[in-house]
Amino acid sequence: MFRNTRILAVGAACSIALVLTACGGGAAGSEASSNSGPSGDPVSGGTLRTVLLSEPRNLDPAILQNNLQGQGTLGNSLYGTLMYGDEQTDEISYSMAESFASDDGGKTFVLHLRDGLEFSDGSPLTADAVKFNWDRLKDKSLGSNSTPDAALVESSEVVDKTSLKVTLTQSIPAYAHQLSQTAMNWIASPEALAQGSQAFDADPIGAGPFTLESWTRAGKIELVKNPGFWDAPRPYLDRLTLTSSADEEQRLNSVVSGGADLVQAANWSVVEKATDAGFQVRTMPMAGGTFVALNTTRAPFDDVRKRQAVSAAIDLEALTLAIDKGAGVIAETLFPDTSQFYTDTPLHTYDKAKAQGLFDQFAAEGSPLTFTFTAFPGKELVAQAVQAQLSQYDNVEISVNRVDWAESGRIYGQKDFDMMVAASNFIDPEPALFRSFHSTSPRSATGIKDDQLDAALVAGRVSESIADRKDAYETASERLAETAPAIFYQRTSETSIASDKVGGIQMYGEGSLLTAGLWLSD
Repeated sequence: MFRNTRILAVGAACSIALVLTACGGGAAGSEASSNSGPSGDPVSGGTLRTVLLSEPRNLDPAILQNNLQGQGTLGNSLYGTLMYGDEQTDEISYSMAESFASDDGGKTFVLHLRDGLEFSDGSPLTADAVKFNWDRLKDKSLGSNSTPDAALVESSEVVDKTSLKVTLTQSIPAYAHQLSQTAMNWIASPEALAQGSQAFDADPIGAGPFTLESWTRAGKIELVKNPGFWDAPRPYLDRLTLTSSADEEQRLNSVVSGGADLVQAANWSVVEKATDAGFQVRTMPMAGGTFVALNTTRAPFDDVRKRQAVSAAIDLEALTLAIDKGAGVIAETLFPDTSQFYTDTPLHTYDKAKAQGLFDQFAAEGSPLTFTFTAFPGKELVAQAVQAQLSQYDNVEISVNRVDWAESGRIYGQKDFDMMVAASNFIDPEPALFRSFHSTSPRSATGIKDDQLDAALVAGRVSESIADRKDAYETASERLAETAPAIFYQRTSETSIASDKVGGIQMYGEGSLLTAGLWLSD
């Protein structure tokens, strides 16, 4: 018998606190709001200071990530949005687009733009510009995380200056959700993009509520009001100043000290501290969550019994207590009970006796379970907590391999890991669940291949009725629990924290902050 006793540290620490994620259809607003902001009508003027989780590599909308962990705030500011998911109805609301409709069950759609849209340089934003941006996103050499979403567009045809007809590779009735929470939602000037990356970074041309005044790398991004924004009198702010910090506590402290007006958080303990301190706290009602991903494409976790053993060995309450002192919301089911897709199918069952019995069985067979947890920056606590729990069992050994984010592309792309943290966050499960767990998905962290799971995910994608989709996702929940490729342990916190002077806070997708409606009280 042996127990897990060693930690292997490899790689340097990195300041980018991201999680490998698959994101789903979203919502505007928030599930929960504590402490209130200003009342009354919006006030024009002022400079709002906010802190991003990560600094952009460049300002190309194809490269920006449309979520809280990435650069959703920046993308929405420079490029605006075509549409976004509404939390209360789970339906798409339109902004620069007037509609995105299908009359054949989701195989073809027609996008209609508002008349008179202009880029910030005064040139027209037409259906040709949308087609250019969407076609460009299909180019894998760009390195955009939205390429798989754009690749679902088999062909597109400009009908007139405000209408674009798109044909998908398969019927996806909920494709608007997928579009809205990716870089497809951000349209840049084709002429400006053609000038090259350096020129575009100096003068990015979009149709958003703000334009770039200056960008000091590793410093501030200064944005100013776009006087030609289509939705006057928005934006209400004169200026928006963005800095970045990967440190959750540091971002919170910037609001506490008065150095920032609004920040976003993905850590439940920080959310709890902000609430206790009396700040505005708005959290989106996400389903799915963060999970421990088991690589099913190679040993040892190509053996379903070994996945089931580790899953049964983990006490989720103890895990979240170790990670954030119990502040987190445990992901007991795939959907929260507020979701129209909710069923009470458990994703996980803690069973120490079952786990130890399986560990002993593997040892008796001559192949005791040993594996490595690959921990990216910010996820070391999860790895150590899992390691600590498994140390209570015989015949299992786990080491922790700390790696830099610079290695994420190779590790994720080549499936060069046994176990790591990943996430699948959504309100509408399409496209996040398909991305995360269908056997053909390039974004599947686990590489799981299960015919019943695949069929359920396809049914959830192509079905038009809520009842049929709910049935499909119940089957998906059952198969995820049975095949155990992922140990969901916590709902993801997609939260905005602000002083009581900030009004108009609104999010969509995976915590992507809309900035046109933000305002500051006098």
